[in-house]
Amino acid sequence: MVVQHLVRNGAVDIAVYEQGTPDGPTLLLLHGWPDTHHLWDNVAPEFLDRFRVLSVDNRGHGASTNPPGSLDISVEKLAQDYVAVIEELSPDEPVHVLAHDWGSVAMWEIVCRPDARRLVASFTSVSGPSLAHTAQWARSRLARPTPRNIALPLAQLGSFAYSTILALPALPHAAIRTTMSEERWRAILSNSEGARPDKIHLAPTFKQDMVNGLRIYRATWFANPLRARDARTEVPVQIIIGTRDPAVRQSAYSDEDRWAEEVWLRVVKGGHWLPFSHPELLASATVELIDATAGAPPARSLRRARMGAHRRPFEDQLVVITGGGSGIGRETALAFARDGAEIVVSDIDMAAAEDTVGLIAGAGGMGHAYRLDVSDAAAVARHADEVLAVHGVPDVLINNAGIGQAGRFLDTSAEDFQRVLDVNLSGVVNGCRAFAGAMADRGLGGHIVNLASMAAYTPQQGFTAYSTSKAAVFMFSDCLRTELAAAGIGVSTICPGIVHTNIVRTTRMAGVSPAQEARMRERYDRLYRMRGYTPDKVAAQIVRAVQKNKKIVPVTPESRAQYYLWRFAPGLVRFVTERTRLVR
Repeated sequence: MVVQHLVRNGAVDIAVYEQGTPDGPTLLLLHGWPDTHHLWDNVAPEFLDRFRVLSVDNRGHGASTNPPGSLDISVEKLAQDYVAVIEELSPDEPVHVLAHDWGSVAMWEIVCRPDARRLVASFTSVSGPSLAHTAQWARSRLARPTPRNIALPLAQLGSFAYSTILALPALPHAAIRTTMSEERWRAILSNSEGARPDKIHLAPTFKQDMVNGLRIYRATWFANPLRARDARTEVPVQIIIGTRDPAVRQSAYSDEDRWAEEVWLRVVKGGHWLPFSHPELLASATVELIDATAGAPPARSLRRARMGAHRRPFEDQLVVITGGGSGIGRETALAFARDGAEIVVSDIDMAAAEDTVGLIAGAGGMGHAYRLDVSDAAAVARHADEVLAVHGVPDVLINNAGIGQAGRFLDTSAEDFQRVLDVNLSGVVNGCRAFAGAMADRGLGGHIVNLASMAAYTPQQGFTAYSTSKAAVFMFSDCLRTELAAAGIGVSTICPGIVHTNIVRTTRMAGVSPAQEARMRERYDRLYRMRGYTPDKVAAQIVRAVQKNKKIVPVTPESRAQYYLWRFAPGLVRFVTERTRLVR
């Protein structure tokens, strides 16, 4: 049930809508232009079972009073209204705040007051900077006029340029009244934000709100927003900004840890209206900050967002690795653990996975072992559900598990051929299907690493099943990369060459006797060992691929040479491989 309050501030009545748990902590939701409390219709339901939720209609919007003065909708006036709401509806305890756009800009004015902790317990700011902090940031850059320090403030000024047009006295009003409609605004936001039109909630008063709210742009320019002010805050502040926000740039927040005792910054693959496009992310991020301020251990994603903290490259990140019980998988797990990551290791051999976790723990890291057959789609889905519930959404997913297969195609049974496809190809697909959705929905980006092989682009006799599986992983990764780019998730295809792991000792050799198979395994294992390229070197390339968002990584010298030969002289590659047989 929603209860409406009217809070009086001078001659203005502010409409506030209360729902949720009456005796829970109070969470105040604030909006900007041209929205109303309906901005939060996708977000508020996430809070109702724990919090008393208060959603505000700004003055001039929705059911609140529209004051007559040409400058009577301003940042200062909004801040006064919000203080009135807090003091009347939560007089005995400070509120937690989630605010967007101008609502956030105005809340910054409150949290930078000397008595802010009396009013606000935590503040999650979405796409709405402190005007004082932005001015100080710009001034500090221009005081040291390097090309970059000049370019960044000018770029932010350019992003603010639209506000100059909206501040004009007549033109924007006429344009809105003659050209704008709810349907058109929904279409604009849907195209720019990637949100479904039915998730974009507007008030019945939308068109009039859009016109009324223009006054805040005029009032802001009249107030000289770039004036120097000291504006420190002791309130815990979390900043959330979209990578495609046309109005606010991430760089403008780079000095926030100078002005706040505790401040976190999350960069989301999204636009300006994140309440429409990323409601679950805003809700979970807000709750993480609230819980941390209440004394709970901070969530991994919140720890990672802390500004000013010195951390190792993958500290406070979760890395999930299949086939991590030996070889490249084990060394990769250890490499990420050394860089601070928490590791989830799975392997079909549980003892091997536990050994890897033991090595991680011995080096001071944290790991968790699971038994997993990656060829079993249902098992991988159950594994993902458990990992997500117990450890959270992975930041890096590494699909490493694989098996070898050698022998002529006509000597390879259908069962053996399918077994290679099930593990090497379907195992990668199963892992991506199980985890990528959660990674994309989280909205904070991430990375997926798929282990292919030099065999993916080296047609050769005696490796038909194996090469086919790895070539399919190569193309699958290319396709996946294009689909996940919009979610900020990189995909790296790793193509090791001749690397000494236990894969040779477990490779099945078709068309030979068991004794011949044993001798061939021994011979090729010896050759791989003599080659001297060890799994830890591949692991280092995988870590670098994630850090640099590298798309395709041929690892060994022969893998790189073959990759470019295959690209630029495929006919020569086919000519040679038709006349060369490696497995005899």
